[in-house]
Amino acid sequence: MPLSDYSCSPFTAGPYTRPVYRRGAGPAVIVIHEVPALHTLVIDFADRLAAAGMTVFCPSLFGTPGSVPTKAAAVKQLFLNICIRREFSAWSDGRSSPIVDWLRALAKQAHDECGGPGVGAIGMCFTGGFALAMMTEPSVIAPVLSQPSLPIRGARTGSIDATPAEIACARRRFEAEDLSLLALRYRSDALVPDARFRRYEREFPGRVESIELADEDARAGTGMAPHSVLTVHLPEAGPGKAAETRVIAFLQQRLGLTGSMAP
Repeated sequence: MPLSDYSCSPFTAGPYTRPVYRRGAGPAVIVIHEVPALHTLVIDFADRLAAAGMTVFCPSLFGTPGSVPTKAAAVKQLFLNICIRREFSAWSDGRSSPIVDWLRALAKQAHDECGGPGVGAIGMCFTGGFALAMMTEPSVIAPVLSQPSLPIRGARTGSIDATPAEIACARRRFEAEDLSLLALRYRSDALVPDARFRRYEREFPGRVESIELADEDARAGTGMAPHSVLTVHLPEAGPGKAAETRVIAFLQQRLGLTGSMAP
């Protein structure tokens, strides 16, 4: 059963309370799920992080935890969460979502509980950019942005869902602490156009490792255009699978589990 190997407890910070599922031992990684939910394939990815020596914290921000991802569920959640819920800022450049404050507090608690040099944060799709905005929390040292799809407006001109202050903080920390950002996408993905990745590279010169995949690298037969690098479109082999391997190695090195950052 999905999530049967996870403990679950509510976490409250500010006005928000959300359930958080936890598994594993070792330094902490916050896995922020994509649309439509903390679904079965996000859980499978989190399982692999736990097997690689990390404690995974999987907050459920929307949708039904443990559900199977479908196109219909994704469309429903997009309308519910983009158009209605105030904890998300989906439309405009230069803004992060209010729920990021809650995620920062979760990262701090996870670090207090798990120790180690810091915390990893992985955002996906709707939440992809959250990991960057979380870097104003000093414990967050390994941000991974998988198919970051917000904001919707200005995507083709390089919009990103982080404030100028958050960008400046990340830039300072990348240099002062010798950190870096890992970003992943399919090149054909209209939700994550070239301009967004080039913007990351301009904002953080020399501190962005971009993994950009071709359509043929995606798992076939999903009925969906290539998008979800670490979940729906993750294949069993080839460059697509190598992208996940790189994410795990990046997290292990940053969190003190291995000694090399080489791809």
